[in-house]
Amino acid sequence: MTYHLYNVDYIGDKYTTSKSFDPPLYFQPIPGVTYNQMVVYELSEEQANKVFRALADATRRDIVRRTLNAEVSVSEIAASYDMSFAAVQKHVAALESAGLVTKIARGRERIVRGQPDTIRHAQELLSSLEDIWRQRISRLDDFLADGDK
Repeated sequence: MTYHLYNVDYIGDKYTTSKSFDPPLYFQPIPGVTYNQMVVYELSEEQANKVFRALADATRRDIVRRTLNAEVSVSEIAASYDMSFAAVQKHVAALESAGLVTKIARGRERIVRGQPDTIRHAQELLSSLEDIWRQRISRLDDFLADGDK
């Protein structure tokens, strides 16, 4: 997981920031417009890929939902699906590798617990991408509105 804190201003034709910063490829500024973008948390590329790859499967999403509400044993999870115990264990292992759940031993059982922080970080990543596109659309709307005058 990677943490970044940027305070980036784009004024005219130059960037000003509190630390060395190459603007991301998606940031296409319009000359003369001031922007201030802040990124507080960012999943690493590898971690984001693992999270979204794990969440691409409906069974895994269901397991995450169930384990966010309550701790559940692998046996209880396996009983809910029409698949082998080994297949359910593989799903849980993929979720654990992505940081979406943790597995703890309690006696002879393995208890699965959801990790809401990882879900929150994935949501923040998606929200930041949404914000970028909303800003682009807003700038385009402003540009088109100025062109109508």
